[in-house]
Amino acid sequence: MKYSCIRGTGSYLPAQVVTNYDLEKKIETTHQWIVERTGIHSRHIAEDHESALSMAEAAGRAALAMAGIAAADLDMIIVATTTPERVFPATACELQAALGAGQCPAFDLNATACAGFMYGIGIADQFIRTGKIKHALVIGSEMMSRIVDWSDRRTCVLFGDGAGAVVLSSSDTPGIMTTCLHADGRFVDMLNIPSNLGRPTSRKFTGQAVLNMQGNTLFRQAVNILGGLFDETLAAGGVSAKEIDWLIPHQANLRIIDAMAKKLDLPTERVAITLATHANTSSASIPLALDGSVRDGRIKRGDLLLLEGFGGGLAWGSALVRF
Repeated sequence: MKYSCIRGTGSYLPAQVVTNYDLEKKIETTHQWIVERTGIHSRHIAEDHESALSMAEAAGRAALAMAGIAAADLDMIIVATTTPERVFPATACELQAALGAGQCPAFDLNATACAGFMYGIGIADQFIRTGKIKHALVIGSEMMSRIVDWSDRRTCVLFGDGAGAVVLSSSDTPGIMTTCLHADGRFVDMLNIPSNLGRPTSRKFTGQAVLNMQGNTLFRQAVNILGGLFDETLAAGGVSAKEIDWLIPHQANLRIIDAMAKKLDLPTERVAITLATHANTSSASIPLALDGSVRDGRIKRGDLLLLEGFGGGLAWGSALVRF
């Protein structure tokens, strides 16, 4: 039987850093207000010449280099993004050409927002397990600064830009032990971005296409749903919470991360947290946190990781990974 394993990781963050103190000068907020409610101190913001594609390419090349895999050897490319430059073709198709990856299938995941990377891992894992492919590049790349209302202090302080990537490869021993994916469309209004696309002219949306979020309600849903997701994932993987070495969570709110660590009885030093300096980078947050922890030596081969993401849809997903 074939399994998939994480063979390489990579990431990219724009050089421009915007602190809470910078935001104080532009909107009615304070550094203390933001930190107390979110845990965020600063975020990376892309320059005009940067894009989801350019960031995905940088992160992807770094992951390929660590994995020792040539782009031409890739059998699949998946890009999770809610901020593509084009509605179509997929950012993954453009990335395929930029990397020189040949004619492997390449597609985007955008409907799952912050859970997009977890969906990408789940899909690639299944293709590898069936023997259809050997190597997949899965990327989360987001330009959140392009879709927030910078006059709305409730949302603009929460997000940042960046990209993270992993190379999944076929293995004779379990790397990705299990994945769990879910969605509940009843809660679509909690987190969304409206659009004119697909609307008849008689019902044309005339507002600004920016992110809308019901923060307090979303927070409660996230805590409840993720608690159940952890139980499901551990049961599916046949392990106990005590066996988890590292939690790699989506970086949305420090209080949510702390609640999940408490459920697993994990100390803070065993949780990969980038929220303070990255803010919420949506589908890029998990691979960014993973790559940072791998490259600084905290996560080592053989460690047991629990990855989880939660976002618009509502959609959520997890993976239990022997790194």
